[in-house]
Amino acid sequence: MKRIYFLLALNLLGRFTIAQTPKNTDFREAFVVIDRWLSAQKDFDRLPGIAVSIVRDQQVIWSKGYGYANVEKKLPMEPETICSICSISKLFTSIAVMQLVEQGKIHLDDSISADLPSFNLKQQYPESGPITIRSLLSHSSGLPRESEYPYWSAPDFNFPTEKQVTDKLGSQQTLYPASTYFQYSNLGMSILGELVEHVSGKPYEQYVQENILQPLQLSDTRPFLPENLWGDKMAFGYGGIHRDGHRDKMPLFQAKGIAPAAGYSSSASDLSKFASWQFRLLAKGGTEVIKASTLRDMQRVQFLDPDWKTAYGLGFAVRDFNDNTLVGHGGSCPGYLTLLTMDTKEKLGIIVMLNGQGENPNKYAEAIYKILKLASQLDLTSANGTDLEQYSGNYDSYAFGNETIVFKWKGKLGAITARGADPAANFTFYKHISGDVFRRVRKDDTLGEELRFEKDQQGKVIRMWNHSNYYNKLPG
Repeated sequence: MKRIYFLLALNLLGRFTIAQTPKNTDFREAFVVIDRWLSAQKDFDRLPGIAVSIVRDQQVIWSKGYGYANVEKKLPMEPETICSICSISKLFTSIAVMQLVEQGKIHLDDSISADLPSFNLKQQYPESGPITIRSLLSHSSGLPRESEYPYWSAPDFNFPTEKQVTDKLGSQQTLYPASTYFQYSNLGMSILGELVEHVSGKPYEQYVQENILQPLQLSDTRPFLPENLWGDKMAFGYGGIHRDGHRDKMPLFQAKGIAPAAGYSSSASDLSKFASWQFRLLAKGGTEVIKASTLRDMQRVQFLDPDWKTAYGLGFAVRDFNDNTLVGHGGSCPGYLTLLTMDTKEKLGIIVMLNGQGENPNKYAEAIYKILKLASQLDLTSANGTDLEQYSGNYDSYAFGNETIVFKWKGKLGAITARGADPAANFTFYKHISGDVFRRVRKDDTLGEELRFEKDQQGKVIRMWNHSNYYNKLPG
């Protein structure tokens, strides 16, 4: 049976913010679609909570939270809710390293063993070149992924101290020759944290607070998880869904010696500030925390795996997405999944924070990005004064496994299925013909089948007719 499309109510529930973008693109209708789609994903994916922030240059143009930061107490998830950001921590450690490079205290192509005497991990490939700071930042050093402790193992998540990480190095060895293959390495980034401490002469936490977090006014970003806020301003983390549908609440952990790679906490709002700083620095040039030229180098590809797919800068993941270059980092820790992704050319950043495991934040960020791209590309078409909002809503097609959202979109009605990972790819548009009748707009702009709405005696839309069948409008 052909896919059935239903309508999206335009009155938004919950808190969100809208601001004018630098390019004067009106994203208000796109935010409606994003809001309704994310609300559906929270329920369909059975997420405890999700917080999203969209930043354009120096402004947060939209942000909202869904579900709960604390399910037991029903505390709402908000853009200001703090979560573990796990591997996004690597961006802050990488910036710290690059500050020391700018100061001439270390060099990117130094051997790590020359700058950090405690580094004694065994090189099992005599033909290998040196393990450099550059190769550690780009995950091409050949080091194993982890220090030799089971700290990702439930239920204890017993992370080693910095000393324990160092003590184990001598019993570990490389997986590959340096600069040969991509191998993501929490161990490598943890070693760079030790390097920052050794070269700066300050404890790692103190250094990043004084030289990165405070100057950028990231008051809710910390190189640890704030135990006193856990379950309140900091969300509880929940594991993946068991077969019976329940999620376990994860214990609070501290990454200790692995903190430079995976120990930070932050909020979607604070990471929006972090993104804005990068857009500002790249546009203005000069120096703010680091030089603009340094940040550009960090966000350029420094290593490309032989698979021709995996690329890394200096701490930043770099990828092609629909012919657009996106930079940033994701994070996955017990109970939390987070993502910061940025299109620096468009000065557009998307932050997604989940306090439940088992989904991929890229799914939500990519959908948002595509919807925003559509909003900036499509031209306005007149609706001839017709009130399109009256048709907006969600319509019931659960007999066929879904619910579909139809919405006002630039003088037309648009439609997507509520359950799906790529809503922008499934946009369908309908042109108003007369009365309560619309027709589908084909890709070549010709008109397809009819879409008709039925009203009750009070003039309120109650169902939609499509292909000779009707679908009832859902409450809300």
